[in-house]
Amino acid sequence: MTDQVNIESNLKQFLLVLSVSLSVATLSQTVKWFREIPYTLLLVIVGLILTSFHVQLVNLSPELIVLVFLPSLLFEAGWNLKWSDLRRDLISICLYAVVGVFISVLGVALALNQFGGIPLAIALLVGASISATDPVSVIALFKEIGVKQRLAMLVEGESLFNDGTAAVAFNSLVGLSTGTGDVGILSLLIRSLTFIGIGIGIGSLIGFGISYLTKRFDSPLIEQSLTLVSAYGSYVITEISGGSGVIGVVVTGLILGNFGSQTGMLPSTRLTVTQFWEFIAFFVNSILFLLIGNQISLNTLTNNLGLITLVVGAMLLTRAFGIYGLGYLSNWLFASKISLSEQTVVWWGGIRGAVSIALALSLPSNLPQREAIVATVFGVVLFTLLVQGLTIKPMLAKLGLLDKTQQKLN
Repeated sequence: MTDQVNIESNLKQFLLVLSVSLSVATLSQTVKWFREIPYTLLLVIVGLILTSFHVQLVNLSPELIVLVFLPSLLFEAGWNLKWSDLRRDLISICLYAVVGVFISVLGVALALNQFGGIPLAIALLVGASISATDPVSVIALFKEIGVKQRLAMLVEGESLFNDGTAAVAFNSLVGLSTGTGDVGILSLLIRSLTFIGIGIGIGSLIGFGISYLTKRFDSPLIEQSLTLVSAYGSYVITEISGGSGVIGVVVTGLILGNFGSQTGMLPSTRLTVTQFWEFIAFFVNSILFLLIGNQISLNTLTNNLGLITLVVGAMLLTRAFGIYGLGYLSNWLFASKISLSEQTVVWWGGIRGAVSIALALSLPSNLPQREAIVATVFGVVLFTLLVQGLTIKPMLAKLGLLDKTQQKLN
């Protein structure tokens, strides 16, 4: 009887979240003023309003974000990435995703330590939590507002691949703060390469395996189901194997989207699968962004406003140093030809979201100053979603980098 009551309660909560999300989606399409606000950001705002009235939709655990939301959204992004475009800017993306992350971690940590009086081990954890731009937030936003193809590739590519570096840094720093880990440069480098390498290896194995399997038959429903299984399967298997599940999913989606769909699927099947994943991405984003807004306590943010302001300033400053510095290096050494206007958008488009929240919530409960860390990370996420998210479209228009043919919802 108890199990039945729990199931009914969970179902009611899910239907409530879904109803609110779809109501916001309908509102964003029918009311002209709301069309100027990206749909995902409108969901965050509605979530915040509900929180201010003490309406809690559902508890958002790190496990829920990671296991339910991320694999499907990342697979859809990988499926739609064009390898030819990614290959052109792969060096620049790797510089941003690896070197840029370490610059951000160190910069934020030093600012907190020197000006906020936070112990270095704790400050490094905050830096690691918000160092990786969130692929879910960035991809969803850029699809809505519409940006030129190369710029979208730079921003989305960095967001998709820097998670592995940030996760390695974060996990190592948790060990340092609890006295159980080693964060030497050589140790971090080996862990990062192993973490990323396992993700690429398992993602490639699953991606090519499914691709060759689908060449043997033509059944749209089965092939569609196989992509769904491969999205979640690649994440789980990679994580169990000690690699980056995010990179595993992205590589699987990249291979299936660029190789498997071309060699093992009929054009009609490929279109069906693409439309299926567009629906999944819309459905999951609708729930996720509403829940992100609904998890943020405004009172807690107010109590930690000083730390949040310090971290936001340090984050923007160190990211600017990383993006412009590494952009100059990439242009000089590899003739990448990334313009200053594109670098500016990459800098300002570094939105944080579900990944940062998941990392912060996964901290051990007995960690000193855990509540302050979580509140600071939530505050930074809220700033990037609302301030940077709401101003990125005017910035793109001012710089002439909007592409209306790429817009999806607005």
